[in-house]
Amino acid sequence: MAQSQAWGDKRFEVMMGRLLRFGVIFAAAWVLAGGIHYLTQSGAAKPDYKAFHGEPGGLRYPRKIIREAIRLDARGLIQLGLLLLIATPVARVAFSVIGFALEKDWMYVGITLIVLALLVYSLSSS
Repeated sequence: MAQSQAWGDKRFEVMMGRLLRFGVIFAAAWVLAGGIHYLTQSGAAKPDYKAFHGEPGGLRYPRKIIREAIRLDARGLIQLGLLLLIATPVARVAFSVIGFALEKDWMYVGITLIVLALLVYSLSSS
């Protein structure tokens, strides 16, 4: 029984590593594609380094970022890639809840759910 538990833990760790690796690679590829699209759209424009210009209002909130990305706006695609990068460790915490529940480790399920709730709250409140 200890052998199957250890194999289950090892399998869970491998799956967790794959989740994190895939999330980071996918987000980086998305940002790269958005960056290439941005350069094709406005690569010839001269940058203005004398004044700081923040992101437009349409790129400050997840719902608006998704809307801009659906419209294939280059900045929206880049911002969506960054949101995917931020979502990767959040997905890891959510996946940990499932793993702890499968192990029937209810104390860690509770702690991890609190961490997940705090992450979701902090990311959704603006």
